[in-house]
Amino acid sequence: MKKINRIYSFMALVLLMASAASCKKDFLEKPPLSSIVDANFYKTDDQVTAATSLLYSQVWFDYNDQAMYNLGDFRGGTAFSAWNDRGNVLFNTTGDNGQNGASWRAFFNVVAQSNLFLYNMNRYAGAGVSEPVRKRSIAEARYMRALAYRFLVMNWGPVPVIENNFDKLFDSTITRNTVPSVWRFITREMRAAAADLPETATQEGRLTKWSAEGMLARFYLTRSGVEGSGGQRKQEFLDSAKYYAQRVITQSGKKLLPNYSDLFRYPYDNNAESLFELQWVFSGPNIWGTQNSMPEYLAFSPDIAFGGWGGDKGATWWMLSQYDGFSTQADGTLRGRTLDQRLHATFMLPGAYYPEITKVSDKAKLVVPFTGTDANYLSIKKYVIGSPVDLAGVASQQHYPNNTYMMRLAEMYLIYAEAAMGNTGSTSDPMAIDYFNRVRTRAGLAPYTVGGANGSGPLTLETVLSERFKEFAMEGMAWYDIVSLHYYNPQKAYQLLNEQDRGLFFARPDQMPNPTQWTFTKTSWYNERRVTANAGNFQLPIPNVELSQAPNLQKAPVDYP
Repeated sequence: MKKINRIYSFMALVLLMASAASCKKDFLEKPPLSSIVDANFYKTDDQVTAATSLLYSQVWFDYNDQAMYNLGDFRGGTAFSAWNDRGNVLFNTTGDNGQNGASWRAFFNVVAQSNLFLYNMNRYAGAGVSEPVRKRSIAEARYMRALAYRFLVMNWGPVPVIENNFDKLFDSTITRNTVPSVWRFITREMRAAAADLPETATQEGRLTKWSAEGMLARFYLTRSGVEGSGGQRKQEFLDSAKYYAQRVITQSGKKLLPNYSDLFRYPYDNNAESLFELQWVFSGPNIWGTQNSMPEYLAFSPDIAFGGWGGDKGATWWMLSQYDGFSTQADGTLRGRTLDQRLHATFMLPGAYYPEITKVSDKAKLVVPFTGTDANYLSIKKYVIGSPVDLAGVASQQHYPNNTYMMRLAEMYLIYAEAAMGNTGSTSDPMAIDYFNRVRTRAGLAPYTVGGANGSGPLTLETVLSERFKEFAMEGMAWYDIVSLHYYNPQKAYQLLNEQDRGLFFARPDQMPNPTQWTFTKTSWYNERRVTANAGNFQLPIPNVELSQAPNLQKAPVDYP
């Protein structure tokens, strides 16, 4: 673990030497982070509260920068990059892959910084720190550490659990811990966080009890597969997932926003639907780590952003086929239109209109251009919030102010629906159907019906998963839904991935402007359309540089206490 710990130490030094300017999000206003290790800094409630602020932004920066969509969407198949980041797109990620190493370091950085805060609290916190603040701040750190380990175990399988980096600083004998024992650890941590977090946020954007109980619903749904057997999920954990999801739905006071597109029209931060967001602020062009860099990688052109490097990124053919209203024609093309508002809010079709984005070139409101002859892209819209014209003064290149969702209320409705069907693979439970339809009808679609002449029959797992893919596309979720499936039905997970088309295609509107429908044609000369997912490449490989410094990571994992 020497290399990992050198990374931890380096990142700690960088973060502790950094400083953050004041901003509109009050709880991110804090003194230089170098004060956090000062014994005099943990003497009052205000000092401790300030110390936890970096857990909401800076420690997650490397995850948010590119790992979020590279793993969650490129690997999950909702989006692709035609010429870059191909390791995750094509499922041939190696131990030397740069994005693989960056993602590993990103999550272990969250673990290390959470551990550092807990260490400092135990060592320095004085009698002037009230018990409610002490409990809340420790719960915040445990929450972040548990969430980071959720990402680690789902991407790399067995990983080493580290609760104190100082104890392990010179320990090269650390081994990985088994997947079930990692899940036990993170569930235990999240339950502790839920017990100590307040029901109402002490400051806008802070974690609450409902942030933790929502995460417990997510954890238990996944854990039901981890500890299932014979292709069946553990019913006890399905029941727990349903229990926590319903508590958040009925007791948190959170509500779905009426219009899906408003979730991503800036400023949307910390809205009524949000359960947890990474908190980003614009602090000027010379500050790195407290601002959102991700929109730069997603925007298709500098005409709608400050840099706009996402010209080869967009929806996959498979993702497009999930939306109602597009049908396959005899010649293999897809044709039609959809009433699903999520497509317009997530990906840009030629001719689509976005009045919230002003082009730099002519100061006109954005109408997505129709370009190309046999290949173009349904470019990314989600998290792309505007050009320098729209954001002058509050953004610059790679420095954006918009938050990143980590959990929304909509997920609770879909978790309940999936947990309610249990191991039968379908459900007609009225509450599950009602919750499912709250998400579906918000998107502008007709409700799903079970009975009657036009009913579709019981709600199936495939339908719920498709709804999740559409609801959370470009929010870094799809891959983890597939990993959850893989825990109890690996062959079904492989089949889902191997049937996805991740290749180029051409989107032709029937007219410009104001298209009424589109025709999508696969690009004939583009051959890298499919992946071959199997037991040998499903998990990400531990980065080679880590294995070279910590050979015990190659040993068989052991249970964590």
